[in-house]
Amino acid sequence: QSELNSFLWTIKRDPPSYFFGTIHVPYTRVWDFIPENSKKAFQQSHTVYFELDLTDPYTISALTSCQLLPRGENLQDVLPRDIYRRLKRHLEYVKIMMPSWMTPDQRGKGLYADYLFNAIAGNWERKRPVWVMLMVNSLTEVDIKSRGVPVLDLYLAQEAERLRKQTGAVERVEEQCHPLNGLNFSQV
Repeated sequence: QSELNSFLWTIKRDPPSYFFGTIHVPYTRVWDFIPENSKKAFQQSHTVYFELDLTDPYTISALTSCQLLPRGENLQDVLPRDIYRRLKRHLEYVKIMMPSWMTPDQRGKGLYADYLFNAIAGNWERKRPVWVMLMVNSLTEVDIKSRGVPVLDLYLAQEAERLRKQTGAVERVEEQCHPLNGLNFSQV
């Protein structure tokens, strides 16, 4: 069983190349379950390419911009009134609950509930419905408790930088953003 690893694929060449399918969850949830052959392949690699370069400020800025509605529109303009009201009430509830969802460790590191709420949900009224849906799905007690821990992709990118590996990205932000922004409201 320990030899099975559907996340790591080897491309047989000299030197070998590897293809690793990552998981967008806090790395602490999965790190102990990643087989040693995957960790060894990462350590031995000189160059590492990620889905997106999450350490690049342009990438983060472009991801933020692509989520916004066009031409100054607001979510209130595009959502049915009852859904908009339910969403607004839910976000008010989350903001009230967030301090009780945070861990003592998070508070010890100076993470404040208001700051965290604004980091996740700030400017929500300007975002496209698909991005608001993804945001709301991450506003749960379990997800809040793991905030401050990088997702596996970002953790590996930070490790690659720390180990002075050459890094790059396979996709551009537009290649991820445009298909999601192309969904119509009923699909979202």
